[in-house]
Amino acid sequence: MDDEQLLTVDEAAARLRVSRWTLYCLIRSNELRSLKIRRRRLIPADAVTECIHNLMEAA
Repeated sequence: MDDEQLLTVDEAAARLRVSRWTLYCLIRSNELRSLKIRRRRLIPADAVTECIHNLMEAA
């Protein structure tokens, strides 16, 4: 697995151009998949793409 497949919260927020707070809201509402490894929250890169697609469909 390369480094580009899992994004940090800051990297995912930057890709979506939202704040960390908004990103955590997306995670809590199950609109954005994430995983937790010990204390780190990581977001699969394809989950960001999937989230964008789902949000566009809802708009």
